[in-house]
Amino acid sequence: QVQVVESGGGVVQPGGSLRLSCVASGRILNFAMGWYRQGPEKQRELVATISTRGFTNYTDSVKGRFTISRDNAKSTVYLQMNSLKPEDTAVYYCNAHNPWNSLDNWGKGTLVTVSS
Repeated sequence: QVQVVESGGGVVQPGGSLRLSCVASGRILNFAMGWYRQGPEKQRELVATISTRGFTNYTDSVKGRFTISRDNAKSTVYLQMNSLKPEDTAVYYCNAHNPWNSLDNWGKGTLVTVSS
């Protein structure tokens, strides 16, 4: 298993951009990686995932605005967020999913606030 640590959150105005990073303590080559978020008084929801082969999936509300990518050599996953909206305000969590044993590794999250 791996430990993951998120960074890159902050306060941004509507229409702005942020890039989140998720660094793992070990190799992520065999892990499916994902970003999730939990807004105020909301349940945690999937934002984007990227498979071990690089296939991506996005929730409808972020399609065309967010891009997930991975750098296996750096054990890092990124979430580029553009055209941010107030409704994107949430704590963003990184997840490393091991498909061999179905175990998940969660970070502690990074807060993104979109406000004017």
